[in-house]
Amino acid sequence: MTLKELAQKYRPLIEKAMQYVDEETALEAVSLFPKWKEGETYTQGQRVCRDGVLYTVLQDHTSQQDWKPNNAPSLFAEVLIPDTNVTPEWKQPDSTNPYMKGDTVCFEGQVYESVIDNNVWSPAAYPQGWKAVNSNDKEVN
Repeated sequence: MTLKELAQKYRPLIEKAMQYVDEETALEAVSLFPKWKEGETYTQGQRVCRDGVLYTVLQDHTSQQDWKPNNAPSLFAEVLIPDTNVTPEWKQPDSTNPYMKGDTVCFEGQVYESVIDNNVWSPAAYPQGWKAVNSNDKEVN
């Protein structure tokens, strides 16, 4: 059996097993998660991939064409910290995927660390929620 045939044969098992890995491990293997599809039944906590971005399902539903993960924040939350060793650019989170204490982001050329959990504000909008840090410890993306 070829490697491609093996991958096809075991893909459903791999996708199922990937639902149980921690978020950091999940983000190292986004391509192993099921791709979002119209007409699929999704359950809360499940992870899906669309356009190379990993999302967590927020509530049980059957997908529809106009409920793509990037357009349905009540159904999906984008994982904003894809690699804890790399500092991503700050993105506006929703209430469903806030930055947590210790998360680092790059904002306007400076690296900041969230000093609070459930942080949905930028360092400019709520400076008390962030502290400027030295970027030498992490790769800045």
